[in-house]
Amino acid sequence: MKPDERAFEEHIANALVERGGYRTVKVGNASGDFDAGLGLDTAELFAFIGETQPEAWDRLVKLHGGDAKARDRFADRLAKELDARGAVDVLRHGVVDLGVTIRLAFFRPAHGLTPRLVARYEANRLTVTQQLPYEPGTNRTLDLALFVNGLPVATAELKNALTGQNVEDAKEQYRKRRDPRNVTLARRAVVHFAVDTEQVAMTTRLDGGGTRFLPFNRGSGGGKGNPPNPNGHRTAYLWERAWEKDAWLDLLGRFVHVERPAKGSKSLGTVIFPRYHQWDAVLGLTAHARRHGPGESYLVQHSAGSGKSNTIAWLAHRLSSLHDAHDTKVFDKVVVITDRVVLDKQLQETIYQFEHAHGVVEKIDGSSSQLAGALAGQAARVIITTLQKFPFVLDKVESLPARRYAVLVDEAHSSQTGETAKEMKKVLGSGRIPSQDLAAEEPDGYGTELTNPAEDALVREAAVRGQ
Repeated sequence: MKPDERAFEEHIANALVERGGYRTVKVGNASGDFDAGLGLDTAELFAFIGETQPEAWDRLVKLHGGDAKARDRFADRLAKELDARGAVDVLRHGVVDLGVTIRLAFFRPAHGLTPRLVARYEANRLTVTQQLPYEPGTNRTLDLALFVNGLPVATAELKNALTGQNVEDAKEQYRKRRDPRNVTLARRAVVHFAVDTEQVAMTTRLDGGGTRFLPFNRGSGGGKGNPPNPNGHRTAYLWERAWEKDAWLDLLGRFVHVERPAKGSKSLGTVIFPRYHQWDAVLGLTAHARRHGPGESYLVQHSAGSGKSNTIAWLAHRLSSLHDAHDTKVFDKVVVITDRVVLDKQLQETIYQFEHAHGVVEKIDGSSSQLAGALAGQAARVIITTLQKFPFVLDKVESLPARRYAVLVDEAHSSQTGETAKEMKKVLGSGRIPSQDLAAEEPDGYGTELTNPAEDALVREAAVRGQ
């Protein structure tokens, strides 16, 4: 590695420990903590389990006949579960070994009313390794690997413009010099980042020369790339914001999801990692709603093909469990208005991955009495219905004045005209400019259908007719 690239690597790793909540920086594998065959940092893994689940571990030690055997057998068991289920599912739902459930991560609870859950969340061990020797029997290394409780959940290849290389060279390194069959790259890491001092790209699946990267840039002046940073590199937001402990665990716990493969496929499915603008828009909306509560209105711009369904799913889920600074629930229900058949299934599947509980999302495709029951009931937190049923939603909401609702309107469907649509706009809009106007589309030109004049006209129309 060239000196300028090594300095860039050290700068990022040190920032994660000094300001990002990571416990330590490891260099190489001199300590032997990382088992490249299993794709696990076993030292961090068992330190986490011992601190957070001592009673469960004691039961496993007895069942396996000693601590050393328990470590070896559990590590093998975990590796097999990761191979079969993928890192996302294992991180969220743990592993069962001889009837004992071991959790591999604890995600931040929606509120702070249960100190034990908060303490477990704080006990997560995030570490970063420079020059990780990831492939047994070779001297190949990864510039950076990010670990959560011993699991290498992300990798990064870094380039510094001072060496004459950039993000495109990092992409090519993944395509041509990284074996997509390697256990760490294929079955452990959730996402791979190509990074230089100016731009960031990411992929969730390595496929040799066919690997497809998407930008993970903030955008600059309505275009691609990133704006100048007076305090450092243009890409500093990646390690200062996205990889910061709380944000990173939130991304893994409440954003990343897996699109299940077709029946009969041997694939684990396609991992969906949010683009920067999706992530930023959802966080901005929920933060504003947390501070200001119900009664506000927002407009989210999304071009065709840029992941609008995912943005709606993430936003609906977060609003359904949102608590304010006093740990009071902000909304009793979230109502999604859409005519797209695909959205209700996607919402249910996405939220189920986060919560692993049925009934959180309810689709109303029957009578108005079904809708009335869902609005008044306690079970479903997210209700999906059509524009045609919206007047009934309004009547029912008005009869339940003590309840608070978040209404998400999918503006991309075909029914945004006529009297029913006018009723909805009358309710949702006051004719003023939206209090928040956020872009959730990628400014780098991916998936763009509406451009400049057409998009501007859409925004103006939405503002005039009510938020």
